[in-house]
Amino acid sequence: MMQLGLAPGPAATDLQALRDDYRARKSAVLATLQAQGASTRGITKLLQKLSREADVTLRKLWDAAGLPDDFALVAVGGYGRGELFPHSDVDVLVLMPDGASADGDGDGAVKRHVEAFIGHCWDAGLEIGSSVRTVAECVALAKDDVTVQTSLLESRPLTGNRKLHAEFVKRFRPTVDPRAFFVAKTLEMRQRHNKFENTPYSLEPNCKESPGGLRDLQVILWVAKAAGLGQSWDELARNGIATDFEARQVKRNEALLSLIRARLHVIADRREDRLVFDLQTAVAESFGYKNEISESGRLVSRASEALMKRYYWAAKAVTQLNQILLLGIEERLDPSGRAPEPINERFLNKDGMIEVASDDLYIRNPHAILETFLIYQTTVGVKGLSARTLRALYNARNVMDAKFRSDPANHETFRQMLMEPAGITHALRLMNQTSVLGRYLWVFRKIVGQMQHDLFHVYTVDQHILMVVRNVRRFFIPEHAHEYPFCSQLAAGWDKPWILYVAALFHDIAKGRGGDHSELGARDVRLFCRQHRIAKEDCQLVEFLVKEHLTMSRVAQKEDLGNPEVIKAFAQRVGNERNLTALYLLTVADIRGTSPKVWNAWKGKLLEDLYRYTLRVLGGRAPDRDAEVEARKREALVQLALYALPHEGHKKLWDTLGVDYYMRHDASDIVWHTRHLARHAGKAKAIVRARLSPIGEGLQVLVYTPDQPDLFARICGYFDQAGFSILDAKVHTANNGYALDTFQVVSSMLPEHNRELVSMVESELAHTIEQAGPLPAPSRGRVSRRVRSFPIAPRVQLAPDEKAQKWLLSISASDRAGLLYCIARVLAKHKINLQLAKISTLGERVEDTFLVDGPELQQNRKQIEIETELLEALAG
Repeated sequence: MMQLGLAPGPAATDLQALRDDYRARKSAVLATLQAQGASTRGITKLLQKLSREADVTLRKLWDAAGLPDDFALVAVGGYGRGELFPHSDVDVLVLMPDGASADGDGDGAVKRHVEAFIGHCWDAGLEIGSSVRTVAECVALAKDDVTVQTSLLESRPLTGNRKLHAEFVKRFRPTVDPRAFFVAKTLEMRQRHNKFENTPYSLEPNCKESPGGLRDLQVILWVAKAAGLGQSWDELARNGIATDFEARQVKRNEALLSLIRARLHVIADRREDRLVFDLQTAVAESFGYKNEISESGRLVSRASEALMKRYYWAAKAVTQLNQILLLGIEERLDPSGRAPEPINERFLNKDGMIEVASDDLYIRNPHAILETFLIYQTTVGVKGLSARTLRALYNARNVMDAKFRSDPANHETFRQMLMEPAGITHALRLMNQTSVLGRYLWVFRKIVGQMQHDLFHVYTVDQHILMVVRNVRRFFIPEHAHEYPFCSQLAAGWDKPWILYVAALFHDIAKGRGGDHSELGARDVRLFCRQHRIAKEDCQLVEFLVKEHLTMSRVAQKEDLGNPEVIKAFAQRVGNERNLTALYLLTVADIRGTSPKVWNAWKGKLLEDLYRYTLRVLGGRAPDRDAEVEARKREALVQLALYALPHEGHKKLWDTLGVDYYMRHDASDIVWHTRHLARHAGKAKAIVRARLSPIGEGLQVLVYTPDQPDLFARICGYFDQAGFSILDAKVHTANNGYALDTFQVVSSMLPEHNRELVSMVESELAHTIEQAGPLPAPSRGRVSRRVRSFPIAPRVQLAPDEKAQKWLLSISASDRAGLLYCIARVLAKHKINLQLAKISTLGERVEDTFLVDGPELQQNRKQIEIETELLEALAG
């Protein structure tokens, strides 16, 4: 071992020169990277060049560090592959011979030299990840830790004692059990996929770690290398693991993902592997994509949409190829197994996987393509497709052309799949994963990987559609009846589930084409029904569902369900009970399929109320307000008899309440109000009562107080300051001048704290209402990253209702804390009376509707002033 000096490493001036030199060489590579636009050609060579530039600097630093001659510097991990992304760690191993120690001969000299070397690497601008171990330590760690094993598998010598590295490789490689390594890496991959919800279609995907990302390709090469099957895609092709076509496809998609990741690093100026909303537009523009603007100035499509669609298609291809190649490697590692059992003359059952009887089956017999998924759907015990089948499908994509799509035999097979009693969701998902669904239904292909910038869909259009199909299917499965009992009850009496599956499949299929996607989708599904020989009556129902799939949620969430005219108009539009039931089931499935955050129990109640009210009208009962009011009063009196209320103790309160009150509240709400207010009717004091919401999450809050112009704003201000979100508000002014308002609110606090919140709201809100003085300034609500990246232009519409007695105020904007209070302050300022508020939060977008009146609304100039102030409030 050489003698170590006391001051290892280069001088400060030499370090600065090294840093400047490395930065200049790295910048030159990055400039080339930025200049090549959307072209993926040469990206691998650029990443290799970045790695070589780091190699050069490390060797110079090592030579100057004065470390022992029998030590070696080894590149490991991603850097060991000889590729380096702009801000990735430069992972190195300081390899020592057995018996050596970082503490040297006890005086710590070696340790100081190693620490100085690592420090100088950072000083020179290298983002180092380092370890210091002997050969024996490396081998021992690798036996117990698959992550260490993976990192060392890709090691390459940089400088120092080359024989030491060769000895390490000789001793390390026998410790890698190819079969155990394969199992560990595939299990690790499955766990990683679970973290990303097993989909490559996340709206902010990680282009390295997400399913279909670069890591999935690295897993293939790791297990292939461990098994001695090759270290590159070309070697895998030569060894029969991949076809030449598959190798080309892998390299093409790997290049795109690598280019996106490299651009992310450069634009973020840090290691950033996620295509977050904040960066998507900048990365898209670096590819040369631009926003598409119509002649009228409307945004048709964003630059980021083009980039993300390209990313999703690449990720989908990687997911398919990863499955094909890993199954192929697994078969090589474990060639033994039971002999395949024939399913029919075209397919075999190979350990629960469908296997084609011959590699060219689909080329010779294209009808067998859809038959594959029908067999998958109907054969008990089958859990997937074998590598051979997946490969045959992947290589038969050109067979699925216009002739294939217009073939009556294929129409019949697909029709049969839709009408099978089980397995439809799994079959459609597998068809989409293998790209068969988009090639058979060409209109579906257009929405694969298409983002939705409406701030409440968290899935791409194709994933949302398949989620809605799944939701509909679950209504018909008894094991899921507890999820939505009323939907399951209706589904149990429905005779043709496939009608709903087809409607779900087509309801959003025309998204992104411009125009009304409901109208365009209805046209598409009409053609589909005609091609697939679906009866005229069934076709009309499917077409109705696609065309009207947004109507029921709009009416339920934006219109006054206490108005018989609203129910009557909706009933006329629906036409009959069969249409109503089908539309209700599709609507619930659709809302549930947008985002886990969009659905709540309150929306469920609104939809169910609309269904029941409409059913009465369709059953021949004309909407009679007086009869409905009397029915609700009778039902409320029956329930009130359970409580110790004095004889006719309800009368004083009820006599002050108008018909609108009874039409907007069901019997259980009337009972709750009466129990708490009967003794206080007309007494000048603010009464606030709260309870755990009987409908779902959150609280239901009752306010009874003398009316005042800014009451609604004052209540909203309290909820804003206390951290509550208002889901719904029912505002009623009694004929004695008292306000009787009911709110559905939710808090960010955990549900177990709701009982504590009840007493807090009751005391604090009553105090807030009784306080005089000006309204407090609204809090400055934080805006989410999604809203910042995809802002919605605020929209305000003020129009008279059908009878021209009141006004409908419709508002659409990006959501933020305190938004409703800002709106309420403007209304209070202009002394506008609020009759009804329908608060609809769709993810990070609000669609609110208010029924209002007031003298200022009769003047055009004042109307414009109010609308302008509302727009300013929405814009923040």
